[in-house]
Amino acid sequence: MASPTSTTTISNLLEAAEAFGDRACYIEPKTQNTPRRSMTFSELRDSTPLLARRFGDLGVRPGDVVALVMASSIDYARCYFAAQWLGAVTTGINPRLGEKGIGEILERCGAALVVTDAANSAMADNSVTIADLDRDLGTQRIDPYPSALDDLVAIVWTSGTTARPKGALFSHRCLAAVAAGVDVLGVLGDIRLSPLPFAHVGYMTRVASEMALGITTVISPTPWKADEALAVLSEEHITVAQGVPTQWALMLDHPQLSSFDFSALRVAGTGAAKMPASRVRALREALKVPVIVRYTSTESSLGCGTRPGDPDEVVATTVGKPVSGVTCELMGDEGVIQTPGAVGVVRLRSQAQMLGYLDYVERNPQATRIHLDDALTATAIDAEGFIVTSDLGRFDEDGNIELVGRQNELYQRGGYNVYPAEVEEVLRTCDLVREVCVLGATDDILGEVGVAFVVPRDADRNPTLAEIRDFLTGAIADYKRPDALVVLDAIPVTPMMKVDRNALRDAALAAAEARAQSLR
Repeated sequence: MASPTSTTTISNLLEAAEAFGDRACYIEPKTQNTPRRSMTFSELRDSTPLLARRFGDLGVRPGDVVALVMASSIDYARCYFAAQWLGAVTTGINPRLGEKGIGEILERCGAALVVTDAANSAMADNSVTIADLDRDLGTQRIDPYPSALDDLVAIVWTSGTTARPKGALFSHRCLAAVAAGVDVLGVLGDIRLSPLPFAHVGYMTRVASEMALGITTVISPTPWKADEALAVLSEEHITVAQGVPTQWALMLDHPQLSSFDFSALRVAGTGAAKMPASRVRALREALKVPVIVRYTSTESSLGCGTRPGDPDEVVATTVGKPVSGVTCELMGDEGVIQTPGAVGVVRLRSQAQMLGYLDYVERNPQATRIHLDDALTATAIDAEGFIVTSDLGRFDEDGNIELVGRQNELYQRGGYNVYPAEVEEVLRTCDLVREVCVLGATDDILGEVGVAFVVPRDADRNPTLAEIRDFLTGAIADYKRPDALVVLDAIPVTPMMKVDRNALRDAALAAAEARAQSLR
C-alpha cells in the first residue's frame, strides 16, 4: 500500500479494500441484547459512495460540515467515510453530552446535515437517522471528491469540563502524520479494541492509520461492563487492548478473570489517569503482555508514551517520551525551558496537531468556508508552533515525563503549592482506596485546603481522614495531606471517561466549610 503520509484517507480506504478485502475493518461484538455485526474493508469501500450520494441528495457539498450525533458504531464509521468521499468535513458529537451541549455545538458548527442513530431523537431541522439514509439506498454511485492533503476532514470537540467546548480542526495531512506516529499501538493486521467514543480524537484522527495497516477496530459495547469487555478481549482475539485505569481495575477484580483467553494479545494500553505500579504489575501478569501508557490532548492528537519493557514504576509514574514526529518541551516561568527535575507546562509540536479552533462556518451558494478563530487559537498554539497544554510536568533523568497536575488544579495551602496528582498517585497505593480525586477548596485561614474524594476498596469499610493522613505521612510533605475527606460510591467522569472535577467542586467547598466550622 501507499504510505498514509502521502495520500488522503479515501485513497487509503480504496487501497485497503484491495489489500485486505474480506478482512473485517469494524466489528460490533455481541452483547446480551444485540447480535454480532461486522463490516469488511471491501464492504466499506462499496457502501461508501452509495451513502455519499444520499448525503449529496440532501444538499451536502464539498467543504460542508456533517455532524454525527451517534454512539460509536459501524454506522458512525460509514458516515465518516461517506462525508470524506464527498469532500465534506465531519464533526462527531457524543450523545452523552446531553441536549444542551449537543445543541450548542450544532449551532456553532453550521452543519449542513445532522445524522443520528435510532437511540437519538431529531436534533435539528436538517437531521436524519441512519435508518432513513439506508432505506432504498440504491446502487447509484458517485466518484470521490479529489480532496487535497490540506483540505479539512474533521472537527473534534474538547471535553469542556472547565470551559466552553472548542472545535479543533484537522486536515488530511494531520491524519497522515498521526498514521506515521502510530508506534507500537498499531502494526499490520492488528485487532484493536476501541474503548473511547468515536467522537473522541482517539478515533477521529486515526482512521488513516487503521486503513493503511488493515487494522480491525472492535467497538466496545455501551454501557461499558467489565464482564462484556473481558468477553470481547477473549472472543474477538484482540491484539491491542485499551482502557482507562478504572476499567482495568474492574476487569482485574472480576472473579472469572482467569477463565478468559488473552492469548492473542500483544500489548495493553492505558491513559487519562495514573495507575499504581502494583496494578500495572497485576495487569501485566494477568494479561501476559506489556502495559504501556499514552498521553496526548485533543489539540495535539499525538503526544508521548512509554515503551514495551519499561519498568512498572515508569508506566505508573510517567507518560514516557515523545512518540515519533513529536517534539516536547516543558516551559517554566518567563519562557524558560525547564531542565530535568523542574516543573513546567507541557508543550507539544508535530504535523499531527490541529490547525486551529473553529470560529464559524460560512455557507453560501458558491462555496462553504470554515473560518478559524485566530484569537482563540493563539491561546493554544504559541509563536513557535507548539500546542501549549494545561498540564504541568517534569522530565526524569531518563527523559520520561512525569505529570504532576494541571494549571487549574494546582492549589496553595498556607502559601505552599500542592499538585493534586502527586497526592492521588500515593493514595492509589493505599489498600483502603480504589479510586481517588483531590481538589483544592477555599479556606479563610489557609487560603485553600485539600479535599480527598475516595472510593473505598471494600464497600463495607470506609477509610477515615485520620487513616488517609497517616498513610501519607512520610510519603509526601505534611502540608500536602488532605484536610477533608468525602467517601463516594464512584468518582464522576465526563463523556470522554476523564475524572469530572467540576462535578465535585461544590462538594469540595462544602467539605472545606464543614472542616472550618468544626475548628471554630
